[in-house]
Amino acid sequence: MGRVRGKAWMQEHVADAYVKRARAEGMRSRAAYKLEQIAGHDRLLGPGMLVVDLGAAPGSWSQVAARRIAPGGRVIALDLLDMPGLAGVTFIRGDFRNLEAVEALEHALSGQKVDLVLSDLAPNLSGIAATDQARALELAELALDFALKHLKPRVNFLVKSCQGAAFEGFLKNLRSRFRSVAVRKPDASRSRSSEVYLLARALREA
Repeated sequence: MGRVRGKAWMQEHVADAYVKRARAEGMRSRAAYKLEQIAGHDRLLGPGMLVVDLGAAPGSWSQVAARRIAPGGRVIALDLLDMPGLAGVTFIRGDFRNLEAVEALEHALSGQKVDLVLSDLAPNLSGIAATDQARALELAELALDFALKHLKPRVNFLVKSCQGAAFEGFLKNLRSRFRSVAVRKPDASRSRSSEVYLLARALREA
């Protein structure tokens, strides 16, 4: 997804320790370490799991997930942008806001329930905070709807959210659907960023 970027951002990016580490370790972006840190702390990933990765491009979360769920695991990844192939990952290119993309994702699942839904979905940014927060919330809510439909009981949903006017409402909604919800801000997430990750565990019975 797009970002508003300038010279100062580029200078910070080039100097970033996680950017350098990602290049040295063959990860597709510094975002890999956000999932690494959360998954390590909360024991999210294990061999044989079926994982859905929403907003996957360029593929760093899928890289981390595919490694941690081997052997026998499978990642189904979706993004509007193209993503080069990865072992153990089925990639679907499409806009998650469109029914066609969701149907393609459901077809790839073949009726199987999912062990973990990851959502790092982000909108193309306008630079207008209220607008960008509303767009981010829309994507988070769509990811939640998908998770509620396709997750196994007693498993997990990890979704990116931006702190803003609607954050508390979304957090309250998550807590009404899951038995526990924790807010995670991994070290790899830049401190000035408003992004946090919400880890929801164990669907409540309908």
